[in-house]
Amino acid sequence: MASVLLPLAQGFEEVEAVSLIDVLRRGGVDVRIAHMDGEADTNMVLGANGITIKADTSIANVISEDFDMILLPGGWEGTYTLADNETVQRLLKEFKANDKIVGAICAAPYALKQAGVLGNDYTCYPSVEEEINQAGYRDNEMVITDGDIMTSRGPGTALCFGLAIVKRLVGVESYQAVKEGMLLDFCK
Repeated sequence: MASVLLPLAQGFEEVEAVSLIDVLRRGGVDVRIAHMDGEADTNMVLGANGITIKADTSIANVISEDFDMILLPGGWEGTYTLADNETVQRLLKEFKANDKIVGAICAAPYALKQAGVLGNDYTCYPSVEEEINQAGYRDNEMVITDGDIMTSRGPGTALCFGLAIVKRLVGVESYQAVKEGMLLDFCK
């Protein structure tokens, strides 16, 4: 079974995190949620809009070899934490160095840039490309795949991003079943 690590930091974008977790699990992907050390004694992480999600483990307990992909949801506060967290930054570099998939949506491609793993072609939330300050930004697609780096634009593209990840990790049959079951005809 394919496995995805989804680190959450306080201030994450709830629609993105929940949509990605839901679509991936429907597609047969094992998704494990990690909270930042010192941020959540009870494994509870507060999102940008006041919704709390329970994490499965601490980021300190994560071993990159246990996962096929690392996937970062956006939300500026959470993104800045992910970009500043030494463990998350190390994991991003390990995933990239080991030819594993690295994904980010909305503001979170900024954390990829900080780790030096952002692809040559990427997308993100409009205006975040100014903060990223790297050539290759594209605003004409919901999901951009550049080798093992996958990026998406924001809350409204999260379901399609999840589907693209299912297709990549599990295959077309699972992708098609989830797409049809969720009435996601607008996703490519």
